[in-house]
Amino acid sequence: MTLTLAEIAKKLDADLIIPSHLDASSAQSCHISSLATLAKASAGQVAFLANSKYQQQLSSTQATAVIISPDMVEFCPVIALVMNNPYMGYAILASLLDTTPKVANGIHPSAVIAEDVTFGDNVSIGANAVIETGVKLSDNVSVGAGCFIGKNAIIGESTTLWANISIYHNVEIGHHCLIQANTVIGSDGFGYAPVKGQYKWHKIPQLGSVIIGNHVEIGASTTIDRGALDNTEIHDGVILDNQIQIAHNVVVGENTAIAGCTVVAGSTVIGKNCTIAGLVGINGHINIADNCVFTGMSMVTKNITDAGVYSSGMPVVSNKEWNKNNARVKRLESLINRVKELEKLVLKN
Repeated sequence: MTLTLAEIAKKLDADLIIPSHLDASSAQSCHISSLATLAKASAGQVAFLANSKYQQQLSSTQATAVIISPDMVEFCPVIALVMNNPYMGYAILASLLDTTPKVANGIHPSAVIAEDVTFGDNVSIGANAVIETGVKLSDNVSVGAGCFIGKNAIIGESTTLWANISIYHNVEIGHHCLIQANTVIGSDGFGYAPVKGQYKWHKIPQLGSVIIGNHVEIGASTTIDRGALDNTEIHDGVILDNQIQIAHNVVVGENTAIAGCTVVAGSTVIGKNCTIAGLVGINGHINIADNCVFTGMSMVTKNITDAGVYSSGMPVVSNKEWNKNNARVKRLESLINRVKELEKLVLKN
């Protein structure tokens, strides 16, 4: 697919500024086939500048046009698509020029589908998928090769499942969701009761389900466990990265974003519009307020009642410095006791 620069400017609601040495009519009708970075773009491609640290690449870019903010126009040697939010312009244009293939085309003959599955219009199911009894697939649902959809699951309109995804029984997924390969939704939560006097565990059946809202995106190899009694809930607009663990009965509020390898323990409620970076560990049975930000490798161990930015991960240092700091940490208890003794002496005098 290609678009002319004039068409792109209209779709982005951007001002098209053409250098004086170029013919305006020819520039507007120039066809664009793809996006690229400032450093690697060539003729027929559009680049973008959303981060000032890449400004030095603007002067030498070979892109036909660049999406830039108004304050960068004077530094742009090529055609400029000017808008206040260049990154959003890049996102919109990427969607317009997207060449991602379809998950499936039609119903593959090797798919195993129960007789009572309910189909909407234009449903596609890939090779070797298994769709069990009672499942409801709404209009324009796409199910990739090797997927499993368990009994009585419901998949909303225009939701796409990539390959080898497992959706357990009774799970409900809203409309216009996107789920990447190898994700598991509705597996058993980690519920076990210790057997008194024995080194044994009694498994507790997980009787809830998982309810996923609309316009939710879930990355590859992410796991969302079903609830023990109530449901695990992922609300509208949530975006989850790859390799995230969401435990049983967790609730994730609207439009919250969680980056890769974060772990959320059971029965925690995360508010709306939160941003949670990678490798964050969130304890169970706590509540997190709306609009919180947690930087990478933070450990959240108690309720967070106020919006704000929170951190606890330790930045990397040289091994020599780390060993020194670690030795000092081990001496904290003795240092505290010495300070207490000194305080007693001062108070006596």
